[in-house]
Amino acid sequence: MDSTLVTVVQHHPVNRTGRDFVVGDLHGCVDALRFLLREIEFDPSRDRLFSVGDLVDRGTQSEEALALLDKPWFHAVLGNHEDTLCGVAEGKLKRQWWYGIGGVWSAELSIEKLSVYAQRLRTLPLVRVIGSGSERFNVLHAEFLGTDAELDADNFSDEVRQQLLWGRSLAMGTGDPLCQRGLSLTYCGHTPVREVQQFGAQMFIDTGAFGPGGKLTVVEARTTKRWSVTNEIARSVGASAMALP
Repeated sequence: MDSTLVTVVQHHPVNRTGRDFVVGDLHGCVDALRFLLREIEFDPSRDRLFSVGDLVDRGTQSEEALALLDKPWFHAVLGNHEDTLCGVAEGKLKRQWWYGIGGVWSAELSIEKLSVYAQRLRTLPLVRVIGSGSERFNVLHAEFLGTDAELDADNFSDEVRQQLLWGRSLAMGTGDPLCQRGLSLTYCGHTPVREVQQFGAQMFIDTGAFGPGGKLTVVEARTTKRWSVTNEIARSVGASAMALP
């Protein structure tokens, strides 16, 4: 799959005036996000929300999730599900394969509309680096077995690109966390976990928002603070009517 991006690694300065949060795989569960943003008293004028990707598929609000990309406070990395959308729009993958991993929501969308989404998604980086030195943290989708210096080099082989989007070796216990000795705290998703869990330098925060018993999780970066809610509970208290910042 072609993962050519406009910017592979994007750097952000430390947030001196507000807070930084990271949200797990949304998978079309925007109502849960509405609820959590209210819970954390998110201030769009000072706070930032970073996303580990997989905005689309499986849940019912994929297009609403894609609309978040236009919010100045929302900063996502490319996930494997966005990469798949792009592959379909670019004629490199069949829609039926995408449907098999949750892309059925797109069945009524024209290839022209998909192409518009793909053009936007292709501008997303694979990695976001926030801050430097002891204040630094990274955000990426799946996993990275390397150091900050190797991330910053912004020179990924096809194999490493695949790992960034699809890798599960750390979470499955086959990857060596010692490979991450020079890696700052790194937030990722892709592999669902029941509760936020750390393997080596990587903090896995995808708690399965779309599935039965799953929930969406937001963490405040570089702290132990975290908030979670199921889409069902969020909707039961009126989250659908809550305005996004």
